[in-house]
Amino acid sequence: AFTYSDLGDDKPPLGTMAAAAGFEFTLERGGLDGSTLSNEQMAELKATADALSAPGKGFLASDESAGPWLRAGHSEAKKIPDTEENRAAYRSMLYTTENLSENISGVILHNETLYQTDAAGTKMVDLITNNGMIPGIKLDAGYDKKGIPGTKVGPLGHPETADKGLDVLEGKAAAAYAQGARFAKWRNVLQIDPAQGLPSDLAITESAHCLARYAAICQRNGLVPIVEPEIVPNGDHSIEACSVATERVLSAHFSALALHKVYLEGCLLKPNMVKNGLSGPVASPEEIAVLTITALKRTVPPALPGIFFLSGEMPLDVDNEESATINLSKMHEIYPTLPWHVSFSYGKALQKTCIVTWMGEAANNGAAQAALKARCEANTAAVNGTYTAGTCASVGLDGNIAQAAGPY
Repeated sequence: AFTYSDLGDDKPPLGTMAAAAGFEFTLERGGLDGSTLSNEQMAELKATADALSAPGKGFLASDESAGPWLRAGHSEAKKIPDTEENRAAYRSMLYTTENLSENISGVILHNETLYQTDAAGTKMVDLITNNGMIPGIKLDAGYDKKGIPGTKVGPLGHPETADKGLDVLEGKAAAAYAQGARFAKWRNVLQIDPAQGLPSDLAITESAHCLARYAAICQRNGLVPIVEPEIVPNGDHSIEACSVATERVLSAHFSALALHKVYLEGCLLKPNMVKNGLSGPVASPEEIAVLTITALKRTVPPALPGIFFLSGEMPLDVDNEESATINLSKMHEIYPTLPWHVSFSYGKALQKTCIVTWMGEAANNGAAQAALKARCEANTAAVNGTYTAGTCASVGLDGNIAQAAGPY
């Protein structure tokens, strides 16, 4: 790194906190005065964030607390027994898919999976790293549906919420790093109801400072934080209402990240796309693309290396996998040059056809892996703005049922 002393006799005054902490000022540190991260910590975080933001690659979200087939929104898949043995068998099948690292840079794990082994006794984290990917960990502890006192009930059927887990986060982050995780994820949920003023300023402020504190704690422990303020699509609102809410939410969150001295070059964002409510007026992929990228351009600093969309819940008459891929591709078709790596962090939208192909049978592993690889390749094409709708096979609407909502 180019250091402060390299600037010679004309160097500017040394940053006060860097000097107080005994750190050599580097150009990479810039004006991040107040950060207690060492130069070595910053360098490691940036290297990990850059690796996760590699061209054409995204995240496999594999952090469901129960079997992912319960959240796949498919009637037959829901019948697979939700046992620890089945969860390990399914996930080890995912992580050993040949050449998956061509499309996937990081795999987000649930706490169970981080410390789990496959049937042969190999650690799940080793399956991931041996296949060229980086393991990460979901660290939030969900939320209590009683909600924040004084907030109104939204489309999810409960008041606005705040996630649990900050009180034990320091220890969990340190333990996850020791186990091999190099990044983390924390999801806060926000609701839209324009008539009731949701999301409220209180809920946005709570989410912003919660996620910023989580991010700072993660960075102190060597983990690149994925910041995920998810505005859920439940409701009958228009895409305009989601656009307004998304800009408000992202603006508040980046202000909080700055206040908490979070190092943006070692941080990532997992936002919702700007879309209409599940029962609202249907927006086109072009409208989704334009309003999503507009919101990002107005709120997200270019210092952040990567933005990875969640797919979000969709109506039962929509193919979740195909729609998520089309929406992402449309953004890159319209905006071929962006200041960040803009990609995917999908769970069901990568796995639904894979799950329905697998159905709990080891004999189906090869076919299930082929389905996963095909959808991942489709999303790599989407990141390049070249995906052609309908060219990746999916289970489509067959067996569609509403997936479980709320904390997971």
